[in-house]
Amino acid sequence: MTTFDAFARFAHAAPPTPPKPGQAPRPPEERLAYHSQFVTVRTPAIETLARQVRTLMILGRHQRVTARPSLIVTGPATTGKTTALLQVGRTCHLAHTRRAAPGDNSVPVAYVLVPPGATAKTLAGEFARYLGIPVTSRMTTAQITTAVCHTYTAAGIKLVLIDEIHRLNPRTSTGAEAADWLKDLTERVPATFVYAGIDVTASAVFTGVRGAQLAGRASLIDCGALPARAGDREPFRELITALEQALDLTAHRPGSLPRIAPYLHERTAGRIGSLARLIRQAAIEAILDNSERITKTLLDSIALDHLAEEHYRPRTPTRRTRPGSR
Repeated sequence: MTTFDAFARFAHAAPPTPPKPGQAPRPPEERLAYHSQFVTVRTPAIETLARQVRTLMILGRHQRVTARPSLIVTGPATTGKTTALLQVGRTCHLAHTRRAAPGDNSVPVAYVLVPPGATAKTLAGEFARYLGIPVTSRMTTAQITTAVCHTYTAAGIKLVLIDEIHRLNPRTSTGAEAADWLKDLTERVPATFVYAGIDVTASAVFTGVRGAQLAGRASLIDCGALPARAGDREPFRELITALEQALDLTAHRPGSLPRIAPYLHERTAGRIGSLARLIRQAAIEAILDNSERITKTLLDSIALDHLAEEHYRPRTPTRRTRPGSR
């Protein structure tokens, strides 16, 4: 996904197709593949991010003096940050493709991962790799930066998505250089920048003078766990309903998953990623064992990611017996 060709393939790939009412059941192998990919539900975070990105791209379109306003998507692990980022990038890429004139080779979106222990040079190298800019070990950071800024501007990139921003640590000398490099890039490339990372506001990214510069330019979108209830709405139950409607099982009872929403919320701590994995994995198990339906018993038999399991089934510490005691 972190090269233009890979991102373009992702953007243009046909999304998984849910079963249509009344259609004949698809073969098991086809349905297994479908649940492996599964649909992407438009969550509140995706809707908010899409709306704000569109507004900020218009807001910064003719800005020339300083860096354009940006966005930060933050939240705990497995709450859908990367999914939201990629879906907004995909929408922007496809919208550009539809409007582009014949022969238009401009690149609307860049998607870059911050490497672990990022330095200015390794971060610049990731930006170069996305567009296939040749980089050699002898090149200086300044030389790579010049090539990146020139190529990104010439390519017409309008939206830059930077994931795993929490890996950036301005408290270290190399991390501070990387943060300064990124700030320089935002002022030299005429694009809207969107960052995503785990609990960014509590990380080193928002600390000190460099953190204040980032926080002063970026709006925050909290991609946290979905609450069981928000006013008169039940966001988590609504998400469960949308996921259930997309299932392709021959004997599943509609409405059975929303009825156990409290259990599912407790099981996943309201995390979208954990919920989607649980339902997808249960659907695959239901096809493999020929039951073709998801039940609470089946759901409870599935081991989820460690974070969710520690929340739902906390380990009981064993008592230590003191020497000489019985």
